[in-house]
Amino acid sequence: MRSTTLVVTRPSGQASALTEALQAAIARIVASHPKQDWQAPQIMALPLLTIVPKSDTKVAAAIRTAMQTADLAVFVSPNAIECTMRLLGDDWQSIAQRPIPIGVVGQSSYHALERHGIGTEAKLPTPIWMPGNPAQWDSEGLWDAIQNRFPSWAGRRVVVFRGDGGREWLADQLQSVGAQVEAIAVYSRIPLSESSPQWEKVLNANTDDALWILTSSEAVRHLGAVLEQQGRQDYLAGASALCPHHNIARSAKEIGFATVLECHSGDAALVSAAIAWLEAESKKPH
Repeated sequence: MRSTTLVVTRPSGQASALTEALQAAIARIVASHPKQDWQAPQIMALPLLTIVPKSDTKVAAAIRTAMQTADLAVFVSPNAIECTMRLLGDDWQSIAQRPIPIGVVGQSSYHALERHGIGTEAKLPTPIWMPGNPAQWDSEGLWDAIQNRFPSWAGRRVVVFRGDGGREWLADQLQSVGAQVEAIAVYSRIPLSESSPQWEKVLNANTDDALWILTSSEAVRHLGAVLEQQGRQDYLAGASALCPHHNIARSAKEIGFATVLECHSGDAALVSAAIAWLEAESKKPH
């Protein structure tokens, strides 16, 4: 019977929901299979990045100022939403004093806004613009969803909430059509130290096969750099990667994963794809 491992690489504070969903799905599969032909995998955490919210009062002041004139607010991730709300410390609607349209790239961010009472069902309804197709839950999909929302982007003021060093693609598109874009970094991403004992625990796990669930290109590059420093590049020759975006998949291939699988964004898609991988592994000869 093959021994498998799922490695969840999300930041610690965000990994629990995905891990719990994986555990529930695996429990259902185990219950429906005879014990002799299916073994539950290990689920291990390796938070390749840590999200550190900004706490500078100057950043909070910049957010409040930008909101007074913004025609559109874009949150690049649930992290951006949570860290922005933490900085503000007040209700978004009361600070905005008007329904500023909000752009997000996917359902996780949409739900994060709902948790803060922001959306079409809120006391002060706010338009939420996002890609309709889960296959396009990224910056390109968001641009497709918003580019015709205004008769003209010339002079429109857009504030983008993101992490330090975030991707510039969407801002470049907005600026190319005349929008005035202000990017505000509301969090930093700190790579997992190469000396952390978590590396040894995961890389030395007793397993025949591992599926790494990778949700950040930056995290993938950090993984590759640490494995190179440790002389462990060979590890990836027998490992698989599951990636919810083609950019992440490309990074995974570049650092040497033997098999790279792609799926839609969102926890449901990640869980479904991980279960499909486990099912396939269980049918391989021992």
